[in-house]
Amino acid sequence: MRRKKIKDRCQKQSLGKCQGVCKTYDAIQTAYAKKLQEREDISEFRCNVLLEGLTEGEYTSDFVCVKNDGDIMVRECVWRRNLTKPKTAKLLDASRNYWMKRNVTDWGLVIDEE
Repeated sequence: MRRKKIKDRCQKQSLGKCQGVCKTYDAIQTAYAKKLQEREDISEFRCNVLLEGLTEGEYTSDFVCVKNDGDIMVRECVWRRNLTKPKTAKLLDASRNYWMKRNVTDWGLVIDEE
């Protein structure tokens, strides 16, 4: 999850399965975008999707993907060192609840390797 108005430097990529320009803000997002592009079960994906009406503020989900069978998959990218931070946990719970209310059950985390 990221703030909507992020001021960090981003990498812009043109990927066939991504709607629009794929903007990634760190190494985890960049690597996962490439993996999504290669996965045969993913037909399309969007990056940095706004979570509208979130009480915690204006945040985005990192990836919202459409599988070939029409199911939606959501992935949030998190650095391992940030997993234990209370704010990170609160935002991840907010994201999971947001998507569960929209009947998305395939929600998960992408975590950097050690």
